[in-house]
Amino acid sequence: MRYFFSSSSKILLFLCIFTFGTVEFANAGTVLHQSFPSSTLERDYHYTIYLPKGYDTSNRLYPVVYLLHGASGDENDWPVKGKVKPTLDRLIAENRIKPMIVVMPGHKESWWVDGQGEQAETVLLKELFPHIEAEFRTVSAREGRAVAGLSAGGYATIRLILRFPELFAAGAALSPAIYEPDPPESSSARRNPPFQKNGAFDKATWRELNWSNYFDAYKEQDLRVPLYVNSGDRDRFDIYYHATIFYYALRKIQPEQTALRIVHGDHKWHVWADSIGEALEYMSPALKDPED
Repeated sequence: MRYFFSSSSKILLFLCIFTFGTVEFANAGTVLHQSFPSSTLERDYHYTIYLPKGYDTSNRLYPVVYLLHGASGDENDWPVKGKVKPTLDRLIAENRIKPMIVVMPGHKESWWVDGQGEQAETVLLKELFPHIEAEFRTVSAREGRAVAGLSAGGYATIRLILRFPELFAAGAALSPAIYEPDPPESSSARRNPPFQKNGAFDKATWRELNWSNYFDAYKEQDLRVPLYVNSGDRDRFDIYYHATIFYYALRKIQPEQTALRIVHGDHKWHVWADSIGEALEYMSPALKDPED
């Protein structure tokens, strides 16, 4: 079937496309690829950063979300595979989230821990955080900082909020690899450096670093960090099971500050790309508004 458009229809169609594109462009933030020399790693540490529309033309301080990739990822995963920039542009333009800075660091196979491999947690907290707060206009306080991530990054998100609740106003763990007591044979945790000892997977290191080892201390202190957790219902690593166990444990101590979503899908990017928007919306109310 062929379609024919009158001259006036063609003009209207062109104007609609042009207007939509102009609105998208007008609301667009900026993505930069940056690095700094890490004294801990003795090499450059790379990250990607999203700056919201208006950052360059104002003196405002913005809240920051640190968005972590999975075990095999890098600083390009969230912008490329997760398509997070158009999601941020849209949600900010629709006033569904606050204008914010999003930092996406890259540390492959690190799981963001100080385990048997590189000191990834130390670099994140002691080098990256101060670097971002020195180089960019951020709300450098707990109410201006959130953390989120997928898979190994979700595992790290849960560890970080349990260990350092004084640092984060909110968190979001997408398909968090928080296997209890041990990861399945198919998990990269069994092969990645943080959990290797003498050339083999070390159960003691895994169990020492997993969330359950920090839960009692979190429960005994007063601060509570609102947390969004999700998993695909067909996750090949059965993360929906482990995420649900964690959720029910956390809900007992902060029933109004915990959310669980079991969504359709496997341990794949479409799950995380589709759900990062909801995760950002969940975290945004806990973050401080941008300030002059």
